[in-house]
Amino acid sequence: MKTIIKLFFVSAAVLLFSACKNEKTTETGASVESSTPSEVSSSNQGQAFIEDDESAPNVLQIAIGSPDHTTLVAAVQAAGLENSLVNAGPLMVFAPTDEAFNALPAGTVEDLLKPENKEKLASILKHHVTPGNYSKEFLKKFKKVGQADGNDAKVEVVGDDVFVGGAKIVASVDAGNGIVHVVDKVIVPAN
Repeated sequence: MKTIIKLFFVSAAVLLFSACKNEKTTETGASVESSTPSEVSSSNQGQAFIEDDESAPNVLQIAIGSPDHTTLVAAVQAAGLENSLVNAGPLMVFAPTDEAFNALPAGTVEDLLKPENKEKLASILKHHVTPGNYSKEFLKKFKKVGQADGNDAKVEVVGDDVFVGGAKIVASVDAGNGIVHVVDKVIVPAN
């Protein structure tokens, strides 16, 4: 008898769970089936793809939200560095504008975005990131900053302007995990 009762409860639980759908309700009250984890693209995994409407935007979200950084965002995605830019940090990102990428020799960006150049692109992008959260004013005290690619970038002060690796900081935006310094050039590593 105990075996029959156990079998009944197990069968009922299986039926109950198999009948349930993973649904969400829209503002209008309509039911919409959402995707299961197995249906999510394997390339969109990790903390960069977690939605959080309550925290201050991280450095990646700031770049994604900027109309002047579409090339940078495409490069970050091509290099697979999204998750690196959303970690706790603090991170200081020197973010070249689309205009800065356009100033590179013709075909350079297109060539770097090719899958076979992923490592080279990642290395160049890492040269735009350093640990820390320093304002433009505070950077004036530095002679160089160590970049995530293991190289240093020279810091120069000319009047009120600050240049890192030859790129001028034209704006700065605080982020939840650091700061984004908008720069007017792509900072190319020496090697």
